[in-house]
Amino acid sequence: MRVLVTNDDGIDAPGLRALAGAVTGAGHDVVVVAPLDDRSGCGAGMAYTPGEPVATVEKEFPELPGVPFVGIDGTPALAVMLARIGTFGPPPWCVASGVNRGSNTGRAILHSGTVGGALAAASLGMSGIAVSMDSDEPVHVGTAAEVAGYATNWLAGARKRTVLNINVPDLSLAEVRGVRWARLAAVGRRVLRADRREGTGPRVWLDASGLPEDPTTDAQLLADGYVTVTPVGTLHGLPDNGSAQALDEALMCTAPQRRTEEQPDR
Repeated sequence: MRVLVTNDDGIDAPGLRALAGAVTGAGHDVVVVAPLDDRSGCGAGMAYTPGEPVATVEKEFPELPGVPFVGIDGTPALAVMLARIGTFGPPPWCVASGVNRGSNTGRAILHSGTVGGALAAASLGMSGIAVSMDSDEPVHVGTAAEVAGYATNWLAGARKRTVLNINVPDLSLAEVRGVRWARLAAVGRRVLRADRREGTGPRVWLDASGLPEDPTTDAQLLADGYVTVTPVGTLHGLPDNGSAQALDEALMCTAPQRRTEEQPDR
C-alpha cells in the first residue's frame, strides 16, 4: 500500500521517523508529510487561507534513504487532504499518524492533532491509525513503531474508513503485557488545565490526572502496561428526526406572528 505518514509534533520529531521506518519495513510505499513545527491540540482542523500557497520544505534523513519527507506550514489534517488529492504523488491508501509524544486517551482525543490526522483520512475515504506513547520523552519509541507496522498491515484487510486510536506504554516490547480493546475514558491520562495570573493572559498546559477505576478504559489499561486499541468513527448524520420536527413546530407557531410584524395589514 501507499501510506502517508504524518504527525502533530513536527517534521523533525524522532517518533515520526520511527513510524516511517516501521511502515517502510513492513513493505509499504511511504511518503511523509508533516507540519514544520509543533501543531499539538489542533484536532482535525486544516487552518489554511483560501487561495494562498502553503509553504513546503523537503527534507532528507540518512536512516531512511528514498523516503520523501515534506514539511508543510499546516496541520496534520491539511497534510492528509493535500496528499489525498495527489499533491505529493499518487494518493495514499491509508494514513499512519504519530508516534506522538504523550498519550491520547479518553474523550480528549477530539482535540488531538495526531488523532485528527487519522480522522481526516476517514472523512476523505481512507483508513488511518493514530499512534501515541505514554511519555513526553519516550525511551522505547521502537515498541510503538513495531506495533504501528503490524496495525498498518491489519488495515489492508479492514473496511475502508477504519480508524484505530492506539496508545503504547513506554516499555520494551518484552515488558508490554499485551494488546487490549479499550473504551474511551471520561478523563484521559492527562487533562488540560489553565489559570490566569494578574496582568497576563491565561496559561494552558497538560497535567497528569487521576486515573479512572474502570479497568476497561484506555487510560487505565495503558497505565497497567497494555497497548490499547480503540476504533473511532468519523462524522455521520444520525437518522433522528426529533430535533428537526420540534424546531419546525416551534417556528411554525411563530411564523404567523412574524409575518404580521414584518408585513402589517394595510
